[in-house]
Amino acid sequence: MSDRHHRIDYIELTVHDLAAAKAFYGGVFGWAFTDYGPGYAGIRGTPREQGGLSVGEVEAPAKGAPLVVLYSADLDATHAAVAAQGGSIETPPFDFPGGRRFHFRDPSGNVLAVWTEL
Repeated sequence: MSDRHHRIDYIELTVHDLAAAKAFYGGVFGWAFTDYGPGYAGIRGTPREQGGLSVGEVEAPAKGAPLVVLYSADLDATHAAVAAQGGSIETPPFDFPGGRRFHFRDPSGNVLAVWTEL
């Protein structure tokens, strides 16, 4: 059986404005994209795409909704980049056993988190 069996394989984020979302995620995280038309861009990864940005209506995240958590080797720099690129900090950096993290809202309203090891 494949080592991909039952693993999270691809994350899609719904965004209001594809160009703005690409600029935000490219500026903060250095992501590159493959355009598949006016309403979709794949998030390039190694050895294949890791996810995508899809144009649509974004609703406020429901309490208890799944949370995408990204890793950063420099949490403070990522925190500053999120704010500089137009994201809003929802939960400032906090410690938890083994690390630190913060939550942010992207320009479309999606809430994600970033963590680092202590």
